[in-house]
Amino acid sequence: MSRIRLFLLCWLSVAVSLQAAAQSAPAPSTPKTDAPVVRRQLQAVRITEAPKLDALLDEAVWQQAPIATDFIQNRPNPGPHEKHPTEVRILYDDAALYIGAVMHDVSLDSIPRELTARDDFGNTDFFGIFLDTYHDKLNGYGFFVTPAGVQADARYSPAGGEDFNWTAVWESRTALRGTDWVAELRIPYSAIRFSTQGEQTWGLNFMRNRQILKQGFFWNEVKPEESGFVNQWGELIGIKDIKAPLRLSFTPYVSTYVNHYPYNEQGVRNTTTSFNGGADVKWGINESFTLDATLVPDFGQTLSDNQVLNLSPFEVQFNENRQFFTEGTELFNKGNLFYSRRVGATPIGFYDAPGLVHDNERLLKNPSESRLLNATKISGRTSKGLGVGLFNAVSANMYATAEDTATGEQRRILTQPLSNYSIAVLDQSLKNNSYVSLINTNVTRQGSTYDANVTGGLFRFNNKKNSYALDGQVVYSRRRGLGFNSDQRVNDTDGYKYLLGVGKTGGSFTWRLSQGIESNTYNPNDLGILFSNNSISQVAELNFNRYKPFWKVNNAYTYLVLEHRLLYKPTAYSNAGAYFGGNTTFTKNFLTVGFNGDYTAVYHDFFEPRVEDIGSYYVRLPANVGGNAFISSDYRKKLAFDLSGAFRRFNLDGIRPRRTGYGINFGPRYRVSNQLSFRYNFEWSVRPNQVGYVNGGLDSSNPLDQPFAERGDILLGRRRVMTYVNTVTGTYTFNNRMSFNIRTRHYSSSVHYYDFTRLMKEGAEEKVDYRRNRDTSFNAFNVDAAFSWWFAPGSQMSVVWKNAGSTFLEAESATPLYFDNLSNTINTPHNNSVSIKVLYYLDYLTLRHRRS
Repeated sequence: MSRIRLFLLCWLSVAVSLQAAAQSAPAPSTPKTDAPVVRRQLQAVRITEAPKLDALLDEAVWQQAPIATDFIQNRPNPGPHEKHPTEVRILYDDAALYIGAVMHDVSLDSIPRELTARDDFGNTDFFGIFLDTYHDKLNGYGFFVTPAGVQADARYSPAGGEDFNWTAVWESRTALRGTDWVAELRIPYSAIRFSTQGEQTWGLNFMRNRQILKQGFFWNEVKPEESGFVNQWGELIGIKDIKAPLRLSFTPYVSTYVNHYPYNEQGVRNTTTSFNGGADVKWGINESFTLDATLVPDFGQTLSDNQVLNLSPFEVQFNENRQFFTEGTELFNKGNLFYSRRVGATPIGFYDAPGLVHDNERLLKNPSESRLLNATKISGRTSKGLGVGLFNAVSANMYATAEDTATGEQRRILTQPLSNYSIAVLDQSLKNNSYVSLINTNVTRQGSTYDANVTGGLFRFNNKKNSYALDGQVVYSRRRGLGFNSDQRVNDTDGYKYLLGVGKTGGSFTWRLSQGIESNTYNPNDLGILFSNNSISQVAELNFNRYKPFWKVNNAYTYLVLEHRLLYKPTAYSNAGAYFGGNTTFTKNFLTVGFNGDYTAVYHDFFEPRVEDIGSYYVRLPANVGGNAFISSDYRKKLAFDLSGAFRRFNLDGIRPRRTGYGINFGPRYRVSNQLSFRYNFEWSVRPNQVGYVNGGLDSSNPLDQPFAERGDILLGRRRVMTYVNTVTGTYTFNNRMSFNIRTRHYSSSVHYYDFTRLMKEGAEEKVDYRRNRDTSFNAFNVDAAFSWWFAPGSQMSVVWKNAGSTFLEAESATPLYFDNLSNTINTPHNNSVSIKVLYYLDYLTLRHRRS
């Protein structure tokens, strides 16, 4: 623990140095005041005739509206007022909100305007408006537009933070005028939710980004040292007698696929085709709640997963790339009890299917993804601040197909029964950016296969100044029924988790103390994700940040975390450590640099042995130190890069050479023009003398494994793990509605074993003469190319080509040589898929207007 104290002293010395440097820096140009914070207000003007959306703002009514101006800088130097004025006006009628904004500047050369795909800003200025329509100071909307006309939109919530996965249908126009640029937005009421009150006050803010100096300005000041974002907005007043329209839209789709894989087997077609159809439906049940449903969804065009070689005892968590499960899910993500990849995931009997094939049969088909029949979301928030979310999805029965090799007769093997997934959430917003929430997740399967239910409550209470917070979570998990294709009752029938934390959340110095327990039977993994339970944790977090420029830097952020963990049952020491780091950005060249370091005491890994009886066996990792440093150049330049390096060094354990680890990451990017850009990313890591469970375990049918399998031995191997990842991305944006993107990724990881030991109780090991070659190399190669055209508001055509191939080599076939692995991967059979998908957005109000 002396090293932990040393790290604590180092961190404190850095914090004191930053404080001293900041105090010696010149005083800010804006005078200090102790006056209470006053929220700015803007009056909206009602109109009877909608202005033409042309970014000219030449209608007389625009000149009658009050102006929001004198924006205040948020970054890189919080506090100063803008030198180049921004002028914003708001109009409204019975159908929509209209925003007109003029961004004054020095010249057109001072307005970067890179073209990008939707929701991606790139190297460009932008203007944004933020709306808190229920004025709860917790939840809000954001609408953004760039000088090139690229749109972006986001939702804001305590659970989801800033979520750009949310997409609304709204209109905008932009224009360059002299030395300025102009934006005009029309946000229909169908895109947002609000109360039925006769006169309403909404939370309001505007943002302007001046990319030439990397400056961000807000109309109502947003202080980085103050906790929260929505609670720092101003107010929009004067909204009277508006009614939520009938929010009903229907987005049908059709798609067709051509898939080719060179099976080259008799009776099996290399090329297959399919035609699909379905629809998304959005219905505003009332002014507060919206139903979103997807019927017979098609997710075949989503970005390919980043496949990796997994040597750990835990599953790999993949990103969610399906739009329905990323958009508008902030309520369902509260408490981190929902892992959306469970819906439509690999069938629970997928890996059992090969063992159910008879000797005279072959496995002809075994789908790796469950087919989703439909999914529905209902979500919204009342005028009293009560958020309600309901989610339900149904996946079909899934079958593998076995074929008799003599007669050709086929039979189906059930790999997953019909399954229903549901979530219910209640989230009450309280004063001072506080909330209480209740979440329930449920998985119900047809037949005797087990069902699962998880119920959790969480809360956050802030003081009046929003500077201190008490937060907590209590969760109960319950599973009942039989294992799939088994007559045995499922384990982990009842379990619980709790977490309690308290801390200072505002100011330059913040801290948090927390205590948590996850019982040995807590299991939320049927609809959530948890890598390991059976834990008692105590954590102390300290942060010291400087938000204003000092010395030669714009800011500085530092942190220190002290952590101690025990096994819950049986109670036993697991690990303890200290983690610290910091980063800053230099003022002149906007070069960002940072570092992270840690010291971990002796670690007892109870999960690496892969035994059911947790506690008796553990892998003992010696005390170790590690760290990484990174540098990121200015993305405004045509050529920019990211570079990082990492290391880890273990103490000797007395029975083998020292364990170490190294890695580098290099990512240059080049912007050829405002339309064309390229990115490359290279990752390399090596872990000599890593010790872990022998991947794949023991095979009792293998003569070299039999003596060890019969004894029930747990074998550990000393190995070298080397990984390369190369990713190349190219993007060409034709205009603000049409783009092409291609991404190629090659992943290569090899494992070479040096020697083996038998794991005994209490972490002891003894060397064994194990002769089987367990070397492994895994390679994955993917190409994702997509052309996207938003040909009308909410309507899109996309053409996608996907190429995928992988190799898994063992023993003498495995090789650590990168180019050999690349050659093997390229020459192995690949799956190629070309698809075309068309979605057409139909809005009820628009259709009714056309008929009239």
